[in-house]
Amino acid sequence: MSNLFDPDRAYVLGDQELDVIATRDKLAQWRHRNTGPAFHKFGRKIVYRGVDLNDWVTAQRVDTQGI
Repeated sequence: MSNLFDPDRAYVLGDQELDVIATRDKLAQWRHRNTGPAFHKFGRKIVYRGVDLNDWVTAQRVDTQGI
């Protein structure tokens, strides 16, 4: 699968590209539960690296051919 996110870019909350995987509230829930994509926290600012988002998206793949 090609990358959904630019691997060389940093994404912050409010970037529309993040809506592809979840709402802002859902991302907050995942961070609280230590699930979801990896992120960096600088004070109150949350930053997602594109490479981490792509890795997470790839890990969510479900192969229905083996079922």
